[in-house]
Order: sequence, then C-alpha cells, then structure tokens
Amino acid sequence: MMPITLQDDDAATYAKWFACLADPTRVRLLHTVATHPDEMTVGALADAIGITQPTCSHHLRKLAEVGFVRLRKERTATLVSVNPACCTGLPHAADAVMGTIVTRPCCPADLPGDVTVRALLDGDWTDVRRIYAEGIATRDATFETDTPSRRTLDAKWLPDHRWVAELDGEVVGWAAATPVSTRDCYAGVAETSVYVAAGARGRGIGKALLHKQVTAADTAGLWTLQTSVFPENRASIALHHAAGFRTVGVRERIAEHHGVWRDTVLLERRAQTPPTCPC
Repeated sequence: MMPITLQDDDAATYAKWFACLADPTRVRLLHTVATHPDEMTVGALADAIGITQPTCSHHLRKLAEVGFVRLRKERTATLVSVNPACCTGLPHAADAVMGTIVTRPCCPADLPGDVTVRALLDGDWTDVRRIYAEGIATRDATFETDTPSRRTLDAKWLPDHRWVAELDGEVVGWAAATPVSTRDCYAGVAETSVYVAAGARGRGIGKALLHKQVTAADTAGLWTLQTSVFPENRASIALHHAAGFRTVGVRERIAEHHGVWRDTVLLERRAQTPPTCPC
C-alpha cells in the first residue's frame, strides 16, 4: 500500500469538523437534515429531535459555521438544508484520518522508471486474459468468475483507452475503460479497470497504469471516471485515491459472489476535481 500522508492544514480542518460533532445533539440534527429530501424549518427540526427552538438555533449556527448546513431566511422562517459537499467531505475526512486514503488531489509523480505503459496491441490479448484470470483468482478483484473472451472485452472497451504495462519486455498489467451508457449525455463517463500480474505486484505497475489512464482520459475529454472496488481490497482503494478518485459511497450487498453477498466501494474521478470539504 502507498505511504499515507495527512497534511497539517487538513488535520486542522478535520479537527474543527470533528469538534463540532462532539455534541450528540448536533450529530442528530445533521443526520435529520441530511436525510430529509427538502429544506426544514428550525421549528420542524426542533420538534423532530425533541429540543427547544432556541437550543436548535444555537446548534444549527455551530453546524453552519463549519459548513455542514446552510441557513436561508424566508420571511420570518429560517430554512435549513445540508451542504451537499459535506456528504463527500466528511466521509473523506474520516478515511484520511484512518489512513485509508492519501490526501493528494491528483496523480503522483513518483512513477516507476522501469515500467513502460503503451497502447494495447493485437498480440497482447493472451497476456491480458492471463492477468485477468489471476485477478479473478484472488476473489477480491471482480465479480467475474470466468475470464471473458477477447471478443467480449474488445466489444466493450473504448478503443483509445486500453493500455498495457511492460516490465523487462513482458506484459505485466493492463488498464481499460468501458462506457457506462450509450446515451449521449454520458459520453464522457467511463468505468475503469486496472489489473496487475500476480508476480509483479508491489512494483508500482498499477500506479503507472492508472496515471496513464487518467491523464489520457483528461486529454480525450472524458469528464468522469468511475470504478467499483471490494472494501477488502484496501491497496486498490488507496491507489485510486492517490490518482484523484474520491469515494462516492459503499454499495451494500450489491451482488452475490461465490455464494456470498458482497459490498463494493464506488469511486469516481472528475477531470476538474470537485471540492472535497464542506466549507
């Protein structure tokens, strides 16, 4: 796994957020606002959690100061809504403190010098499918249980977003992007896959592949890359966070795998990185 770095500024910001949430009333208020589909009045919030309006107003001001909620006046009423950015910023902060992500906004520059990443050629398919099979064998890389055929992969992968990594002249990894939809409005959104050969892991090959994938996607005008990773695959989650992906959420029991219902972590990367803090 990549080394984890928590910057001083991030630590100070996260401390303010966590300090604000040290009061259980504020936690209940934030939860109520975040799970409500529309704005709520202070009176409705006070009634919902059983406190007085003055007490509710006091705690809401504290939540608003750090950016968790937004307050809007309408005549004599104060309307409260969640700040959408905190729905990703707060989980991001918890992940950063617990060391499951690297708090760098984009791709690392420390790429391995002995790895070459190039476009996939016709002669690479045997190696690609072999590496895919090695990933399937881990049971923590994909829901696939059998290696897809070349025809299947060739039909679904974007032609200009297929890459292989070479080490000492041998193909040791691949990366590819698949359109998420045939609708025009999603033309710039693709789902990514990165696989590294079993005997070549820990050499920075995944880092080199992902760097090539996201920089090529940015150049080509793909505005969103997304991927799903099993929560147990912490190294892959850290790798994607280091390349500018953010955790969108956990999809619980999304599919059955070898008789067990599995969760996946949904991650995405925007060509123009969205804000990750509530303020």
